[in-house]
Amino acid sequence: MIRPADRLSQLQEYYFSKKLKEVARLRAEGKDIINMGIGSPDKIPHEDVISELIESSIRPDSHSYQPYQGIPELKDAIVDFTKRKYNVDVSGSEILPLIGSKEGITHVSLAYLNPGDGVLVPELGYPTYSSVTNMVQGKLDFYPLVEGKNWEPDWEFLDQYDFTNVKILWLNYPHMPTGQKGSLEILKRFVKLAQDKQFLLCHDNPYSFLQQGSPLSIFNIEGAKDVAIELNSLSKTFNMAGWRVGWIAGSEQILEPILKVKSNMDSGMFKPVQLAAVKALSLGDSWYQNQSDLYASRRRAMQTFLELLKCEVEPDQAGMFVWAKVASGTADELCDRLLYQKEIFVTPGHIFGAKGNNYIRVSLCLDEGVIQKAINRLA
Repeated sequence: MIRPADRLSQLQEYYFSKKLKEVARLRAEGKDIINMGIGSPDKIPHEDVISELIESSIRPDSHSYQPYQGIPELKDAIVDFTKRKYNVDVSGSEILPLIGSKEGITHVSLAYLNPGDGVLVPELGYPTYSSVTNMVQGKLDFYPLVEGKNWEPDWEFLDQYDFTNVKILWLNYPHMPTGQKGSLEILKRFVKLAQDKQFLLCHDNPYSFLQQGSPLSIFNIEGAKDVAIELNSLSKTFNMAGWRVGWIAGSEQILEPILKVKSNMDSGMFKPVQLAAVKALSLGDSWYQNQSDLYASRRRAMQTFLELLKCEVEPDQAGMFVWAKVASGTADELCDRLLYQKEIFVTPGHIFGAKGNNYIRVSLCLDEGVIQKAINRLA
């Protein structure tokens, strides 16, 4: 057998890739599994977005290779969107479209990390931050989030930490999985830390329009462009998860090494997808309000489900998930009981970090009728 690369020794199959095989097996056996685990929007994009994709797909010029840095129309749309929605000025040279922001996490890591370079990630966070760091043989460490203070970063820990070898720090607000919204003050402290310690601050920002109120960008903070980048995505806000469209914003100097990596890994995004993304980014305020109202209504219904499980839910969470503390035992025990006895799949919190051992995360990407069906199974 040909031996895999050593870099894979610290990687495991993505949790949802593995667990969904089990869900598929149970469904093949006739089990009616309700999937509350995955954050894949169940609604479709706006009809104008779909129409643009269809219409542009039949144009003769739509099927050739496209620019590595995205078509000008898409970059202009992102520039305009960033100004309208975040009140942040960026130029086209400060935007790099991506085939999904998950791709961007890998590109950033390949562009900036040598083996052994330090990377700090939140002790509860998106697993890809850790897995990609391990894949490129960075030195992974975690900064604590304080459970009793709305999962705010432990500033005392960060103030005392030795940043000598740290090259990248990842943060994410609104935060996944806890749903905490963050604040300008938190972003300001991270920017100041990056300026003082001279590392690249990477803000992953895909949830800023889902029950957040006023959306925040790292670039709302003066001086952030000198030390930070921000990843964004159309997956959640515009129900375009499978379309794989996102971008990185940052100074041209910081983006240049990332473009070097990207240009050697893909040959541009399908032009009709980019044109449809332009249409999505130009949607009016009613789209965002309807999305937030939908998830707020589902959150209220999900609260009933979690109360039946006797789970504790902190108020005022943002995003498309609910983070809940189990009443007794471990999250794994509760998740297995729900899956095998009630045919309901929820996500155990430990996949986001060890501090999630007593938590579950449930998705709001479900029709309220399906949530009620799950409630009925518990009653």
